[in-house]
Amino acid sequence: MEKFIDNLPAMDLMRSEKMTFVQLIIPVESAHRAISYLGELGLLQFRDLNADKSPFQRTFVNQVKRCVEMSRKLRFFRDQISKAGLLSSVHPVLQPDIDLEELEIQLAEHEHELIELNSNSDRIQHSYNELLEYKMVLQKAIGFLVSSNSHAVLEERELDENIYSNDHYGDEVSLLEQDIRPGPSDQSGLRFVSGIICKSKALRFERMLFRATRGNMLFNHAPADELMMDPLSTEMVEKTVFVVFFSGMQAKTKILKICEAFGANCYPVPEDITKQRQITREVSSRLAELETTLDAGIRHRNKALASIGFHRAKWMNMVRREKAVYDTLNMLNFDVTKKCLVGEGWCPIFAKPKIQEALQRATFDSNSQVGVIFHVMDAIDSPPTYFRTNRFTSAFQEIVDAYGVARYQEANPAVYTVITFPFLFAVMFGDWGHGICLLLGALVLIARESKLSAQKLGSFMEMLFGGRYVLLLMSLFSIYCGLIYNEFFSVPFHIFGGSAYKCRDTACSEVYTIGLIKYRDPYPFGVDPSWRGSRSELPFLNSLKMKMSILLGVVQMNLGILLSYFNARFFSSSLDIRYQFVPQMIFLNSLFGYLSLLVVIKWCTGSQADLYHVMIYMFLSPTDDLGENQLFWGQRPLQIILLLLALIAVPWMLFPKPFILKKLHTERFQGRAYGMLGTSEMDLEVEPDSARQRHEEFNFSEVFVHQMIHSIEFVLGAVSNTASYLRLWALSLAHSELSTVFYEKVLLLAWGYDSFIIRLIGLSVFAFATAFILLMMETLSAFLHALRLHWVEYQNKFYHGDGYKFKPFSFASITEDED
Repeated sequence: MEKFIDNLPAMDLMRSEKMTFVQLIIPVESAHRAISYLGELGLLQFRDLNADKSPFQRTFVNQVKRCVEMSRKLRFFRDQISKAGLLSSVHPVLQPDIDLEELEIQLAEHEHELIELNSNSDRIQHSYNELLEYKMVLQKAIGFLVSSNSHAVLEERELDENIYSNDHYGDEVSLLEQDIRPGPSDQSGLRFVSGIICKSKALRFERMLFRATRGNMLFNHAPADELMMDPLSTEMVEKTVFVVFFSGMQAKTKILKICEAFGANCYPVPEDITKQRQITREVSSRLAELETTLDAGIRHRNKALASIGFHRAKWMNMVRREKAVYDTLNMLNFDVTKKCLVGEGWCPIFAKPKIQEALQRATFDSNSQVGVIFHVMDAIDSPPTYFRTNRFTSAFQEIVDAYGVARYQEANPAVYTVITFPFLFAVMFGDWGHGICLLLGALVLIARESKLSAQKLGSFMEMLFGGRYVLLLMSLFSIYCGLIYNEFFSVPFHIFGGSAYKCRDTACSEVYTIGLIKYRDPYPFGVDPSWRGSRSELPFLNSLKMKMSILLGVVQMNLGILLSYFNARFFSSSLDIRYQFVPQMIFLNSLFGYLSLLVVIKWCTGSQADLYHVMIYMFLSPTDDLGENQLFWGQRPLQIILLLLALIAVPWMLFPKPFILKKLHTERFQGRAYGMLGTSEMDLEVEPDSARQRHEEFNFSEVFVHQMIHSIEFVLGAVSNTASYLRLWALSLAHSELSTVFYEKVLLLAWGYDSFIIRLIGLSVFAFATAFILLMMETLSAFLHALRLHWVEYQNKFYHGDGYKFKPFSFASITEDED
């Protein structure tokens, strides 16, 4: 048997790739090119030899700073292109290769040109906005002044007759009346201030003016005809033109300060109509000139941005690569001569020829007189874990890695998760109508794979797209389990022939009381459609799904324990086989393996035995007669033997392994503490690293406590994990009952009415409930429960998951920094 197992071909995903620890000694003149070629290859993970140094103490810190500065300039260009509404070229155009120094000079020139263009454009735009505001103020303020003068002429006579003759006129006269009174005006005559303010501030502005002047002012305002650009937010806002009439220099000072505080722009308006017309013509002429200048500046700026946009993608890729190369070079050390860089790292064994070929090519291309030295070293640290995956298997590997990355070379659960995960999901989700809906969604994602992979997706769509093949298998298995359950949106169909049952009479009056009678062979595939709606539907389906859940759980847990055997064989750990694998298999199968056997025998024989009674009294009264619960001859002595084996398996797991480990440690290092004087240093030098590592004191209590915890966890977990698989039954029942409720209480109920509107509403509610509750929430629920069964009930039997991922230096893994 062992020879047969050893001769089996190795699975690609069963064990992680064999890794080796290598050292590189690279001449300085070819270091940059060598690291670049290794980045293109993407099969070597460097170890940081300068971990004790800060980023500013490393050798190539200045080059990294230059790359960071160039990245900032390129992000500035991207923002400017986006702000201008232009599109960057996704596919970079062909251009001659340039080195980093030339690119740095070009980027600096482009940035200086853009900053200057933006500065000039902002200055001209500011002048244009001011002139536009001035034009609006002139148009509205002239109207206020004309209406004020006409009002004064009409009321002049009445003022002369009634008011000017009054002796107390000087105390009671208003501002407007003082201004239009005949005769020479004094120094406190009527004045005005005109300007423009945001419409949202106009009301508060008027109140503040009224309070500051104690009501001794007249405030006229009118909305501007055009939207104006706000200089701070650069957004188009509504503004209001105002004219404030007042008297006295103190009032003028207050009003100007309030205007400044509210951000109102004040503009002078002459009282002379001739000057008004002249200024209006000058402002209009100047506006036309500035508009022409602005358009020319924008065209020139867009032309410069378009030129940059054609090359930005290639430049950004080049800068990111250069920064990654210098970051990697900072992980290397100089040798004592300062002429070579020394690097260490991990690589898969199959990649050694490729790495050596890339290093030779770098030496040749850089015209270096000295080649790169590449040799294998012994390492104390555990190697990283690397699985070669493809588009199909990568999602399943991610499901496993989310729990923990596999220890180096241990059995990979993803090999079996590819099938068991979507199958257990389908056991809970089984409905071939819902499965077809999921299948259509998966096929759409797969059909648009090339298009979607090139786009930047949202978090939800990215998750769906990443798991498109998981969704595909989940939908296929859901269709399969739905055919077994015979449910299509909870409706059974006679797909594989007629039912094996019929009514006792032609009226079928006793179908819900006495039941049906069997008149032919069983239904060939899946559940007979006649069970649907019968009085024993729920008891039958509950019994079927509950027993099926136990069987599936026991099989998967046995698979997990079996994988622990292959792990122990691979790592040549006979102790784990004898004192862990064997007692675990005995304990689990003596109890729950025996229960599974009883379930299968009961199904095959049609016995009416009560399995609850059998299992309970197997512990309480193992010697009692089973009576009508006996399923086969010799069942009672077999139960006694299995119970004794289960009791023996517990101390078998707990005690031998710690004591044997202590004995082996004592024998291995017996006499090591004694030696000739003066030879201790020499002994340490020639002693292998593995032996040096084990000189620490063997902590027997720690090993024993760890083994005790592991044994107790397995014994209790065998019970709880088996019970945990009953979630397959519970969620399958919940999904089926929800589908039935939505079908019968929504769709069929609405279809019972003759009204088209009620039927349409019922159909809409049914479609909404199916899409959002059964296809989204139930899918997520079944997915999470299948995830739990794999992470806890299955993987804890053999999977350590305390490794770390192989993360090689690769240009392909560099993502664009969006910050």
